[in-house]
Amino acid sequence: MKTVKVLPWLLSYILIGCQSTPAKLPILGETEVSNGDTLYYTVSDFNFLDQDSQVVSKATLSDKIYIADFFFTSCPTICPKVKAQMLRINEKFAEEPRLSFLSHSIDYRKDSIPVLHRYAAKLGITGGKWHLVQLQKDQIESVANQYFNIAFEDETAPGGFDHSGRLILVDTKGRIRSYCDGTDEQDVDRFMQDIELLLDEE
Repeated sequence: MKTVKVLPWLLSYILIGCQSTPAKLPILGETEVSNGDTLYYTVSDFNFLDQDSQVVSKATLSDKIYIADFFFTSCPTICPKVKAQMLRINEKFAEEPRLSFLSHSIDYRKDSIPVLHRYAAKLGITGGKWHLVQLQKDQIESVANQYFNIAFEDETAPGGFDHSGRLILVDTKGRIRSYCDGTDEQDVDRFMQDIELLLDEE
């Protein structure tokens, strides 16, 4: 089983999470200083097709905050729990046009665009706010790493893939601002408070 190194900024976020809700969310990831300016980590450019065969890129979401996660439609373990929590978030923020969802399918063999389309319909996903996108085999680990996440092919794992149930909150500049365990309802409740904080900030 692969592990994620606990970086200093991540430890700081964990400690913040143990305190009262902050007035402003931290910006997660390593930083650099150039000519006196602080440069924050941002998610790299991407270009995917979603369940409606629409191109989804970083530019597509440039005026949105979004929640990223990793899944596959035939996942027999944590995915149903995570998607149930994602649906809770979607329902709570149904009238919020500034929030989008970006769910990355890691099953490059089975999760074709038609399969993702049927899966979206089954979940009741409509309106172009929630994008279910395909990842190719050579993209899985690198894209997951972009979000400080774990996702990889493992023939010994149920369904043939191993991944975390983490949900990641990204701001309009592509910076990671919060995350939670998508299988833990209480942690998702806290995460929804973070979403509201970020919406107030943007």
